[in-house]
Amino acid sequence: MADLKIPNLNNNSNNFLFKKKLSLRRKSKSKLIKESFFMFSFGILIIYLNYLIPNKISIFNNLLNNFSKLKANILELISYSFQVCIALFVVISLIFAFILILGTFSRLIKVAKRKSRQYTFK
Repeated sequence: MADLKIPNLNNNSNNFLFKKKLSLRRKSKSKLIKESFFMFSFGILIIYLNYLIPNKISIFNNLLNNFSKLKANILELISYSFQVCIALFVVISLIFAFILILGTFSRLIKVAKRKSRQYTFK
């Protein structure tokens, strides 16, 4: 019994998943300058890409119109998908009802055949 090692569940060092991997050191000035250079270059790249987009003013002017068209298309999509779901429900329910009716007739036939043949078990 002395060889049995039970883990201590009250260990407070496991409260945080990455507690020991968190670096609390300050970043060096060269690393901060390098990161700020990358951030600045990505910012300039995004501004340049926005500059290349033609007719930005007309795009912003048509924004509300585009949202209203999108709303109408989404409503049409919902109505069409609802109609498709209803059609699928009708087809699946007819197939299910047909299977149930066939099962009913097969059971009735089995019951009718059993009464005509009297089996005696000893």
